[in-house]
Amino acid sequence: MRVFSRRQGRNTFPAPRRPRTLLWVAAGVVTLGFLVALEIAARRYGVPGPITNQVREVIYPPKSGGLLYASMALMMVVLTWRQRFLALAAAIGVDLTFLFVRWATDTEVTGGHPFGNGALWVMLGCAAIALTRRTGPERALLLKGVGLGLLLITGRKTGDTWLLITAETRPDVLDPYVATADQALGNPSWVAGRIVEATGAFGYNLLDFVYGQLPVAAVIVALYQLRHVATARRFPRHHLVRSFLMIGLLGPAVYMIYPVVGPIFAYGTGTEHWASVSIWSDTWPTRQWAVAEIWPATPPPLTTPHPIPFDEITPRNCMPSLHTAWATAIFLHTRRGPRVLRHAGTFWLVATLCATLGFGYHYGADLVAGVVFVLTIEAALRSFDRGWDRPGLQLVAYGTTVFAALLASYYYLPTQMARHPWLYGPLLLLAMASVIYGYVRTAAPREPEAAPVPAERVPAARQTPTEAPTPPPPVPEPPAAPATDDQKPITLL
Repeated sequence: MRVFSRRQGRNTFPAPRRPRTLLWVAAGVVTLGFLVALEIAARRYGVPGPITNQVREVIYPPKSGGLLYASMALMMVVLTWRQRFLALAAAIGVDLTFLFVRWATDTEVTGGHPFGNGALWVMLGCAAIALTRRTGPERALLLKGVGLGLLLITGRKTGDTWLLITAETRPDVLDPYVATADQALGNPSWVAGRIVEATGAFGYNLLDFVYGQLPVAAVIVALYQLRHVATARRFPRHHLVRSFLMIGLLGPAVYMIYPVVGPIFAYGTGTEHWASVSIWSDTWPTRQWAVAEIWPATPPPLTTPHPIPFDEITPRNCMPSLHTAWATAIFLHTRRGPRVLRHAGTFWLVATLCATLGFGYHYGADLVAGVVFVLTIEAALRSFDRGWDRPGLQLVAYGTTVFAALLASYYYLPTQMARHPWLYGPLLLLAMASVIYGYVRTAAPREPEAAPVPAERVPAARQTPTEAPTPPPPVPEPPAAPATDDQKPITLL
């Protein structure tokens, strides 16, 4: 008989019990199939896919050595401190060996970092140890740790391949539609661009550092959330890495539906605009494809929008703004942390929003869609973990509807939105605020009540005919696992 529980006056449908092994196998098969399909699609366009790029980094200089070490740090949350030091020493030793071999063979490192191979070797070695030297729950825990680290690398490789595919398969972009609709919000990218220009090299490079180090901030938050895994021997139900991977998986699919390159490319000279103040960012001109060179000095005129052709290099990665979505996810996952972490999450969100607009990479409409996008994903993940109930289903359905309505309005009503900004601007913000309000109301933890200990499991005390029955000895409670972040109240500030 299936039992339904009632929590805080709402019916909750508990997640069906199913073998965890089959669930992990199914997830692995789906992931592998997706990667193989993406590899085949990338090969059709003459570029290496995510599998090829990741296999190459076993020997060749990796594209991002810092990302590999960050992935290894996530994997090490399942290890003891002694094992962590051994793993780190092994990774550094392997990297030093690679450096010596490259120096001895006079091999130059171009297009990558001279370190990082050791971290990948250590993760693969831990996977081999889990399969050959571990059994039962310990094997499963170590494989989960290795899978978490490798998924972070795979997510990066998958995202890079997706961006190349968007540029190859979507020759026309819809920037005029979004730029026209963005006038309802007051052309925030143009305003922010002039502000960043006024701050000079210091302001630009500070925001560029924050913008580029978003994965590092995510790893720091994830390490805090997973700090008790080694002692509790289990992962928390929900953590930031899951949100990051889901955002990166679903976001590029929207890029294929709604290709947009951004105001600095469609209405400016490309990243060449920042060449005079940038310290380390790559810049390339795209002025020959721009509608006009007016960003950020002059707002775009009100005209009837139409698709425009663009080059086969610039990614169509604006709608929605995934940087906004990721920064918002960091903000959400730091609300239950210590004060320093909460302030850092707030700073990273504000700085990322300023950078996405001020650099000309996104329109204001992209940011509105990005916030709705991430809140819907977060609501779905949390509802899946705690059991689907009516408020969770309603929030996911509502967020999906609002997101689809935003995309449709940007495409079908941009001219009306630009002509009546006093009406459509507040409506856009109100739609976003309604999803935020629904998330805050629904995201509060609804922990299941502790199941009572069955009476037959309590050992009965021996009784004699002349003595009164003695009460049964108290049942020792299992040691409490360290408090997870899901059990802490949400703090918005």
